[in-house]
Amino acid sequence: MSNSARVKKTDSEWREELSPEAYEVTRKAATERPFTGPYLDHKGSGSYGCVCCGKELFSSDAKFDSGTGWPSFTEPANLEHIELRQDISHGMVRTEVVCLNCDAHLGHVFPDGPGPTGQRYCINGCALEFKEK
Repeated sequence: MSNSARVKKTDSEWREELSPEAYEVTRKAATERPFTGPYLDHKGSGSYGCVCCGKELFSSDAKFDSGTGWPSFTEPANLEHIELRQDISHGMVRTEVVCLNCDAHLGHVFPDGPGPTGQRYCINGCALEFKEK
């Protein structure tokens, strides 16, 4: 995706459109408190998109209960909709998950998930919006 096709807004536009928590998480790479965000125990059938731009990110078919306090997925719905970046903040080396369409921080991916992928996409619930099938 070319940079010109990406969603770009000013900081004040993001602040106006997002809840305070969604703004801090998606625009400032904060993390919502565990066991507090939406979609943690959500069991609906459909897809989870980016709260900032609506791009489809994860399918409910890939969602599982990791017991970590955040919605977790075994894989993205489309790898071309996310970007993985090295994150060396907080004295750790992790892999950050970012929406490729709008540069929103979503969460992190860890190599301790179930099944064939072995991946756990640990995603902040406030960074997502759900669309029923």
